[in-house]
Amino acid sequence: MSVFISGASAGIGEACARAFAAAKHDLVLVARRKDRLEKLAQELKSEFKVQVHTFECDVQKRKSVEALFQKDAAVMKTVDILLNNAGLAVGRGPIQDGNPDDWDTMFDTNVKGLLYVTHAFLPQMIAAKRGHIINMGSAAGHWVYPNGNIYCATKYAVHALTQALRVDTLGSGIRVTEISPGMVESDFSKVRFKGDMDKANAIYQGITPLTPVDVAETVLWCASRPAHVNIQDVVMFPTAQASVEHAFRRK
Repeated sequence: MSVFISGASAGIGEACARAFAAAKHDLVLVARRKDRLEKLAQELKSEFKVQVHTFECDVQKRKSVEALFQKDAAVMKTVDILLNNAGLAVGRGPIQDGNPDDWDTMFDTNVKGLLYVTHAFLPQMIAAKRGHIINMGSAAGHWVYPNGNIYCATKYAVHALTQALRVDTLGSGIRVTEISPGMVESDFSKVRFKGDMDKANAIYQGITPLTPVDVAETVLWCASRPAHVNIQDVVMFPTAQASVEHAFRRK
């Protein structure tokens, strides 16, 4: 059986792919950047001797997800762990200054993308009476911070949907977990600030944030628990961060 990871071409998704491959799990990796996926797949197959399938797919687009599952149904049926990792933030500021196009991108990716992929996998998991759905949430799905409004709203939705999935699949043998990190140094801020590296780097100035590897190790640990154990929600921060608004920064 294998692990499906969306947004697997970089950051937390790539780190999770490496962690699961090291644990000898076969992989199904999905992202928009097929070239990066293929490079990663070659590395993992060579180093860990696992099977890795890669697919270019934009989870924002329902027809793209549906086409993937129709065309490659045999591969998708091997999946027993689903990691809904694809997600992003675009822009930061008060709602009155926000860009509705950015709002659409965040909701389409963080909420609708998660729903499209999860909906596609649920019938086979329910039929098999097993499976594990792991949703990449955020501390922003538990606490709102200034100027994070729409991103926070999408991650609150992920938090609610994760709880709802747990209720809807109760008794099916499916486990449902949410991982909610605080500050993680990856391409996240680069994307949020649309390539403005001065703004992106300032987020982590004076602090040692979590790394994608830290998050990946936690994801793997949750997935490795016995079948009767479900880790429902993990909230993880760097030691120097006490909340979404409070971090200790070295001068």
